[in-house]
Amino acid sequence: MAKSSTSAQRARNAARTAGSNPYLRRVVEDEELRASVVTAFDAAKQAYERLSSNGNVIDTAIDDKKLHGELKTAAENLREASQRLRGEEEKKRRLGRLLVIAIAGAVLALVLSEGLRKTVLDALFGAEEEFEYTSTTTTPAPATTTS
Repeated sequence: MAKSSTSAQRARNAARTAGSNPYLRRVVEDEELRASVVTAFDAAKQAYERLSSNGNVIDTAIDDKKLHGELKTAAENLREASQRLRGEEEKKRRLGRLLVIAIAGAVLALVLSEGLRKTVLDALFGAEEEFEYTSTTTTPAPATTTS
């Protein structure tokens, strides 16, 4: 009888320990995390089946586009699940997007505005000097031939 109470005690301790584990709690509470893990598992399973169904594993691994897609899906979902498990929200690339938009806007403004182009070139290379060319040589008179 002592053995069953010991087993029950161990089960209670395991449940208590599992309940205090933040990773396990996140798995239980976060539906999107579970969906990511399931999707990654399914994609990896399909990739394995595709790889093992063909006789030549190396050729399949190199040439099969569906296999590549399934592996990519599995990797993306595992990355997402890992980030969610660690409590990282999806990193919003606001700064990167803002930088790309700013650069694109600046290039577009330079292309469309001649005044802005001139201002930028003057700032970079100095003001353009006005230059007027006058020739100091004179053209020789045509030679006359006498016969």
